[in-house]
Amino acid sequence: TPKFTPNALVARLNDYFSAFDEIVGRHGVEKIKTIGDAYMAAGGLPQERPGHACDVVAAACEMLNCVQKKKQELEARGEIAFELRIGIHTGPLIAGIVGTRKFQYDIWGDTVNTASRMESTGEVGEVNISGTTYDRVKDEPGLSFHPRGHIQVKGKGEMEMYFVSRSA
Repeated sequence: TPKFTPNALVARLNDYFSAFDEIVGRHGVEKIKTIGDAYMAAGGLPQERPGHACDVVAAACEMLNCVQKKKQELEARGEIAFELRIGIHTGPLIAGIVGTRKFQYDIWGDTVNTASRMESTGEVGEVNISGTTYDRVKDEPGLSFHPRGHIQVKGKGEMEMYFVSRSA
């Protein structure tokens, strides 16, 4: 952020997040909120449905591709580009609105915390998924997986992880 004016930073984030809004909308994934430069979305909301984990992975792969394309365009013009890492976990959560001011739909629970850990233990330019998500999407045509093994996760111990991508 020190390299951007406030207006330029907001405009750049708006560019990325608007593209993400369009992507998640096409995949039936629910945008929850943005948190600084982070974008939180969830599948299977407000009603759980079969295939929601596949929808989330498909949206994530498309978001990553979008950021990589924008990076090439911006760097070709000598501009600063953002990079992205994505974390996905699948499981039950709690969703709703709390408080009395500035109503905002939000999600809570161990699944949300674990998804955050998938992001933080991932790598730039990758979609990192938990073993639980892998079990839900492993047979989906067009996806390829790179096993990462068991990785230490803060507050969780070791967890099985995979990088996932769309096959060309």
